Amino acid sequence: MDGYRYKRAQDVAFRDLDGLGVVNNAVYLTYIETARLGYMVEVLGIRSLEEIGVIVAKVDIDFRSPARLLETLRVGARVPRLGTKSLDMEHEVRGADGRLVAQAATVLVAFDYERGAPVPIPEEWRERIETYEAEAAARA
Repeated sequence: MDGYRYKRAQDVAFRDLDGLGVVNNAVYLTYIETARLGYMVEVLGIRSLEEIGVIVAKVDIDFRSPARLLETLRVGARVPRLGTKSLDMEHEVRGADGRLVAQAATVLVAFDYERGAPVPIPEEWRERIETYEAEAAARA
């Protein structure tokens, strides 16, 4: 998973399958959501629901190959763009054999849930993400 410093294992469970025995397309949203949360915990130090502070504005997923029961997938997450109030997050899902299973891109908006309005990305988040992603690029 070149270019992805953050990666997590994702086991395919029986409940993830559709009638054809492959991972249902909707389940990939959960896989990338779990990776997004893991990224936020590792990079931003998020420790509670109240600290998440983003909403999902857009999701695009391209499905490349089927995943099946008992596979362990790798799900990567990275942030290629930071705007004023939004950021892009990219994901890659790969099988244990290295094949590309899916690619996804999300747009996240920094959000104040009490006010119900978008807010600027916190400066501390910006610094942490830029440092983390710069270190990932240096390793590549």
